[in-house]
Amino acid sequence: MSVLAIIPAAGVGVRMGAIGGGMPKQFLSLEGVPIVIHTLRKFAASDAIDLIYLAVRDDDMERARQDIEREHFAKPVRLVEGGATRQETVARALAQAPESTEVVVVHDAVRPFVPLELIRRVVDEARRSGAAILGIPSVDTVKQVERLMILGTLPRERVVLAQTPQAFRYDILREAFARAARDGYQGTDESSLVERIDRPVTVLMGSDRNIKITKPSDLPLARLYVAQEREPVTNHG
Repeated sequence: MSVLAIIPAAGVGVRMGAIGGGMPKQFLSLEGVPIVIHTLRKFAASDAIDLIYLAVRDDDMERARQDIEREHFAKPVRLVEGGATRQETVARALAQAPESTEVVVVHDAVRPFVPLELIRRVVDEARRSGAAILGIPSVDTVKQVERLMILGTLPRERVVLAQTPQAFRYDILREAFARAARDGYQGTDESSLVERIDRPVTVLMGSDRNIKITKPSDLPLARLYVAQEREPVTNHG
């Protein structure tokens, strides 16, 4: 039984604006390396992951292939052609998963700083309970609104901001995607599909470092994190 990581990277990243120069954000250079390669390095380094699928647009297939070949990853990284939406992209990758797959992990291509420990924890929890995601508490007051009018204030202790990776038993995720396709339902993330088939989803504490790089203002912090990860570990004892 194996653990498959699916990295959907078929988006176009319009929020990067002029900085991207038309290039999808996941392929933007972060300290000389495409953001998505930083992300793939984490999953290639995780002993919880056996196989990785990177799902990209057809236009980006050759670029991604060259980037992956340069890395010489120690575990298989397979390219899959993505779809028009994230949900379709993940569904296409899921359809190609080996029958021996036990757990499927889905992770944003532009979250390159996920700690290895959290990858392991979310996989272990999915094995135990069937479905697990990472989340962090909201530090801001959360308002429920409609057409710019406040309907109410949501208790912060009942709100988490969802992160990836999200991990699920293979059979549960296949069922959730099949039901969504049959009903014409578009979810906001993989967990939302699993929730609507009445499967419980466990939330594990995420990390403030597990940022999603989506806009220009995220890049300075990302550069700082890369520099910190490259610093040699010094034993002061």
